[in-house]
Amino acid sequence: MNIELTARQRDIVQLVRQQAPITGDQIAEQLGISRATIRSDLSLLVMLTVLRAKPKVGYFTGDASDYETQEPSCTDMSVREALEKPTLLASALSVHEAVVTLFLENAETICIIDENKRFIGIVTAKDLLKLTLGNPQAGAMPVGMAMSWLPAMAALSPDDSIGSAVRTMLAHGLDGAPVLTESREVAGWISKTAILRRMVETDV
Repeated sequence: MNIELTARQRDIVQLVRQQAPITGDQIAEQLGISRATIRSDLSLLVMLTVLRAKPKVGYFTGDASDYETQEPSCTDMSVREALEKPTLLASALSVHEAVVTLFLENAETICIIDENKRFIGIVTAKDLLKLTLGNPQAGAMPVGMAMSWLPAMAALSPDDSIGSAVRTMLAHGLDGAPVLTESREVAGWISKTAILRRMVETDV
């Protein structure tokens, strides 16, 4: 697959090729920047198998390290090509209804929408568990009480590239992200699992 890397990501790969195993701190030092600055770059490169990471040892080149000679990949495809059906719930509904929805839909995340069907946040099983443990009245509370607010920059557009989606999820520590229309209605949901599945399908 052809991996469109930034100049800094190419520099990281080149360092790893020359000096593997090399730690993230050593890479950052040689590039003259902080480890925090390249954290998302390293995560992306590992996820795309350009690099491999071994705890307490460092980084090595991965299966896709010859990215210059490979064919175009799904990282250039649009998010709409890996969309999953979103699980939606109105913010006025109860925590009990959210729990039931999670089980019936076999979902990991629920997108919460307002009365105008616009996206306002997400709820996960972990959010619901935190609220309901030791609180017998929690089931009757509005699901908005358990909702996590996502920053606007964490949402994606159907026309964004899959590569951009991965970078956004890594930057915000997310396993998935909502895909919104211009009017902030939920067009779908994209997850790391869906992206990896699409990558595998493309490579076959």
